[in-house]
Amino acid sequence: MIDALFGSKTRVKLLHLFLNNPGKAFYVREITRLIDEQINSVRRELSNLLEVGVITSASGDNKLYYEVNQLYEHYIPFRAIFGDQKVEPSAKAKQAADKPEWQLAAQKLGGARVVVAAGALVKGSASPIDLIIVGDSPNQKVGDLVKLIEAHEGRELTYTVMKYDEFYYRLSVHDRFINGVLANKHLVLLDADNILKEQ
Repeated sequence: MIDALFGSKTRVKLLHLFLNNPGKAFYVREITRLIDEQINSVRRELSNLLEVGVITSASGDNKLYYEVNQLYEHYIPFRAIFGDQKVEPSAKAKQAADKPEWQLAAQKLGGARVVVAAGALVKGSASPIDLIIVGDSPNQKVGDLVKLIEAHEGRELTYTVMKYDEFYYRLSVHDRFINGVLANKHLVLLDADNILKEQ
């Protein structure tokens, strides 16, 4: 019955494998042996699970390894369904679950290299701006993130988007606007190059 619900026997076997082995990575041929399925079927379902975000992949030893994504939004309920035993979520998963959805979305914003929350988004902040997004994020993605935050906060957001070079320059010359935000209480959601840690 669960095979029909999830559309594929191979997919169900993969979910059992990954969700019972959090933190452990497997390569394709190893997976085919463990779940006793054809390699083409395994590759297809791995691609599907990657696209949805259930698993992640990384290269090592000239192989591509796959493991469950413990930050996936439905990780805990999936563990309840596919896990062989009841286990507590990892510290990493707990930390992610404690964060509002918009913070997780901001950390994964495509094209962004720095994202800073302040103003109304951070208790005790007197910053005139709520969000700074730095990088080359598509306008549509930025708009979706802003709508998500506004829905969560129940108010209109004040935000700015700037190119990385401009932000880096303004940071280096102690620009009044940037300094004003960073001097107040703020939350660094993304700092891909650790440029704010250097300040």
